[in-house]
Amino acid sequence: MKYIVVLLLALASCHAIDRPRGVSIEKASFYQGGTEFRCFSNGKTIPFDHVNDDYCDCEDGSDEPGTAACSNGLFFCENKSFKGSYIISSRVNDGVCDCCDGSDEYDGSIACENTCEKVFAAIRAQQEAFREKQDAGYKVKLEYIQNGRRLKDEKLARLTELSKDKEFLVLERDTLQAVKEEAEAPEKEAKTKHEQAWEAVKAERKKKVEAEAASVAFAELDANQDSIVDFPEITRHPEFDIDSDGTVSDEEAKEYLEEAEQVDLTTFIEKIWPNIKEIYKPFGTKAEEPPADKVEPPLPEDPADPGKRPNFPPDDIPEGINPDESEDKYDEDNEDDDEEGDEDDLDGEYDIKSSAGSREPPALNDKVPDEDRMPDYDDETKKLIAIADEARKKYDEAENKVKDIDHEINEIKKYLELDLGIEEEFSALKGQCFEYTDREYTYKFCPYEKTSQKPKGGGIETNLGNWGHWHGPEGDKYDSMKYENGQSCWNGPNRSCNVKLHCGAENALTGASEPSRCEYQFEFTTPARCAAPLPAGSHSHHEEL
Repeated sequence: MKYIVVLLLALASCHAIDRPRGVSIEKASFYQGGTEFRCFSNGKTIPFDHVNDDYCDCEDGSDEPGTAACSNGLFFCENKSFKGSYIISSRVNDGVCDCCDGSDEYDGSIACENTCEKVFAAIRAQQEAFREKQDAGYKVKLEYIQNGRRLKDEKLARLTELSKDKEFLVLERDTLQAVKEEAEAPEKEAKTKHEQAWEAVKAERKKKVEAEAASVAFAELDANQDSIVDFPEITRHPEFDIDSDGTVSDEEAKEYLEEAEQVDLTTFIEKIWPNIKEIYKPFGTKAEEPPADKVEPPLPEDPADPGKRPNFPPDDIPEGINPDESEDKYDEDNEDDDEEGDEDDLDGEYDIKSSAGSREPPALNDKVPDEDRMPDYDDETKKLIAIADEARKKYDEAENKVKDIDHEINEIKKYLELDLGIEEEFSALKGQCFEYTDREYTYKFCPYEKTSQKPKGGGIETNLGNWGHWHGPEGDKYDSMKYENGQSCWNGPNRSCNVKLHCGAENALTGASEPSRCEYQFEFTTPARCAAPLPAGSHSHHEEL
């Protein structure tokens, strides 16, 4: 009780301090005693009786706190029994009641009603509404904190568990890899042996076909049928004209015979035929050219149906071709040619028609003629393939388990690296997205991920920035979030977005703007930003007029 009495006396003495009009109690000491007054800004001294003489002597207006003489001065409204406030000195005695107690209009030109009680009642109502909102938001925040801490503890525990599981799975995978490699070695050896045998068969078959083709060519070149091909017989074939002078010289003919005068069939097959088979043309394969004015496009050669014309697209019909005479047969012939080309391309390929170990794509198998398909593996090789397939299957399963556990570990680590607030209160925002729509756009905010905008009527979404870092001022970094490196503006920088966070009873994106080109700002309310509410009846900085 004694302490309260002393406090009241002290307060009374403070209010009793003599000070010029327009000066607050806090600044009263600057206007006490002496015959001179010192200006606040530059220390200039003036006679004390020049204070409030309605003439501005100090540059900062500190000598005229109670008059309108200085445009940059401040007048202190007493607002007795309530909270004092400042107004610009130019409003003093201007015929408008600016102080709620009317103390700024002291010259008596107008009578001001004391509205302080009404004004402060409204302020107190605002404060109470804010306090209630803060109280509701803070209760939710406490739940966020509890859930966030529990989630973090669970992830840490799970990370420890996964790390132990990974050690076991890696050991199991490595063991199965060794088993797989051990099973694949005899499989590979058996398959290679089988395939090499098949390649040898194909090579022998090809050699036989080549020998038959060479024999036919040898018989045709051997004009006198003496079982010898000499250089004069070579000169009869114009395709061997190396210098394209219209004749095949003896030297050119001998060059194709490997400088020999003549060769027998065996030598021709082994040495000569491989070098001339792409050049050689038997007599009768080139039709006599018609007169220049009657040249027609060449027809496809089809022994079964000669003279049939090809089908051409309407815009690509060569001059001299009657489209009415086109036949589907030409397309079929082309398809046959393509298939023959495919067979050449697949030379050396094989088909494994075993259910165990077959890796040949069915589409390729279908294009390989039966005579060119590699024979099925023998039973012993199939067993080796089955054993290796089973080993591969078990290894793949173990490898996938290791990959899955690595993925989960990495996701947990990325979560734990996030700054979710001092007490994990922002963890509730992770994984959520919020939208706000104005007259033109729908804005989207996904905490810890990105911000974006999309035309309200539909269209392409524009990335306004990806999660960067907390961007609040010193001492309150959780005041805002920075999103960077969004989609680039035309002839400008990459877009970025600052998300300002406010206390609210629920999470909501409440506004979006573009304060400067390519730089956006979102307003977001969340319980995570609510502080512990002050007791009812207490004062805060929100009481300022």
